[in-house]
Amino acid sequence: MLSPRAETILKSIVRRYIVKAVPVPSQSLINDYELGVSSATIRNEMARLEQAGYIIRPHPSAGSIPSDKGYRHYVESLTSLDLPLAEQRLISHLFHQVERELEVWLRLAATLVARLAQNVAVVTISKPVKCRFKYVEVVTLQDSLALVVLILHGAKVKQQLITFDRVVSQPELTTIANKLSAAYSGLTQSQIAAKAVELSPIEQQLTDCLVKMMQAEDEQEYDEPYLDGLHFMLSQPEFAYNQRAHTLMELIEQRSLLKVILPPELPRQGVQVVIGKENKAEAIQDCSVVISQYGLADEATGTIGVVGPTRMPYARTISTVLYLSSVLSSLLAELYGKETRLTRPDTN
Repeated sequence: MLSPRAETILKSIVRRYIVKAVPVPSQSLINDYELGVSSATIRNEMARLEQAGYIIRPHPSAGSIPSDKGYRHYVESLTSLDLPLAEQRLISHLFHQVERELEVWLRLAATLVARLAQNVAVVTISKPVKCRFKYVEVVTLQDSLALVVLILHGAKVKQQLITFDRVVSQPELTTIANKLSAAYSGLTQSQIAAKAVELSPIEQQLTDCLVKMMQAEDEQEYDEPYLDGLHFMLSQPEFAYNQRAHTLMELIEQRSLLKVILPPELPRQGVQVVIGKENKAEAIQDCSVVISQYGLADEATGTIGVVGPTRMPYARTISTVLYLSSVLSSLLAELYGKETRLTRPDTN
């Protein structure tokens, strides 16, 4: 635990470095009205913060910059995480001016997040949490070969060939498809696998095929996300004409950015902040990621987030991602005919 004075000094260093992007010398803190202590006291406190790993000095004679640990402490101490009311009203107005289509909403969300956070915005299309069976059709092609046409809720269609151990007529396949459609309607793949239904060998083979098709759909990754604000990030001094910028561009060109920044599991509410080397992927360990899930927990979810240097304006970024996440959740709820409500952030 930091003392109140050390906490104030650390926050002052973080805020100054976020704004100016240059190491903060002790001299620049002496006249800080919040501190009200001597220069010797400030230097001693900074030395203790450095020893504890909250700040580092790039060079012995240089000022101090926050470490990942310092940024983490700063983020966890944030309390005011609401966008100004005027900006909330403007965002709401903009969404009500565009077409009622999910793709249009997501493009607008990416643009707004990028402009408000002044960094790269990433927004994925929502996908069902677990796909649900609607009905199946089976069409004979020749002898024992047939085509399985699986229709899922949300108008998704999947197809796969299947070979039976014997010749099966079209009328028999139609009867089997009708039986399975009635038995499995509205179920997930795990519910189908666990459902006790008396099945013939061919019906069991077809059921196993359906479960595998649905499992593959559940494991499918998000579609290519909407990106915006790359020019904001590349204008930051950390990314101006150096290897960090090249690495980021490669991730985008290879369509790997989402895979790299997406945590294994996102909280259902609030935001998750991943700072510097907390990122598992070495390629973005000079960056921070602020990311949130939007949508309906039991229906469909997507992600919305910001990627930028560790020296990002965390309070502004968190409040932006949190608010746009709630807006998209509300809009998605309208599509599904359900209600949703705003949530407070969890910044862990």
